Amino acid sequence: MSPVVGELLAVAVEEARLGLAEGGIPIGAALFTSDGELLGRGHNRRVQDGDPSMHAETAAFRDAGRRRHYRDTIMVTTLSPCWYCSGLVRQFAIPHVVVGESTTFTGGHDWLAEHGVRVEIVDDATCVGLMTDFVAAHPDLWYEDIGE
Repeated sequence: MSPVVGELLAVAVEEARLGLAEGGIPIGAALFTSDGELLGRGHNRRVQDGDPSMHAETAAFRDAGRRRHYRDTIMVTTLSPCWYCSGLVRQFAIPHVVVGESTTFTGGHDWLAEHGVRVEIVDDATCVGLMTDFVAAHPDLWYEDIGE
C-alpha cells in the first residue's frame, strides 16, 4: 500500500472505529478529491440511527455536500461496497474506489471495475480484523446489515 493510500484509508478506519464505539457496525468511509483533499467522512450508522440506508459510503457522501460533479473524487471504504453503495459510486461517476478489505465481504467492486471504475483493493489487516471480530461477536447484526 502506498503511503498516500495509507493516509486516506486511515481516515476511513478511524470512522469504522467510531462506529464500533457507538455500538454500530465498524465500517468507515471517506470521500476525497483526487488531490487528497478530504470532502466528507462517515461510518455505518444503521444501528445508531435506525436507518437501513445509512451505510458508511452514504454517510461520507452526504457529509461531502453538494458538488457540481464527482469525477475528480476517490471513495475510500474499509470494506468492499455493497450493491447499494456501489450504485451510489456509479450514479455519481466516482472514478476511483479504495477498498480496505474484501475478505469478509465481497460486494459490488468487481461490477464497478467492469464499468470503468478504478478499484484498488488493499486487504489491510486492521480492516480485516475489525470485521472478523465484529462478525464473530455479532453475527445477527452483521447478517441484517448485508440483507441475509
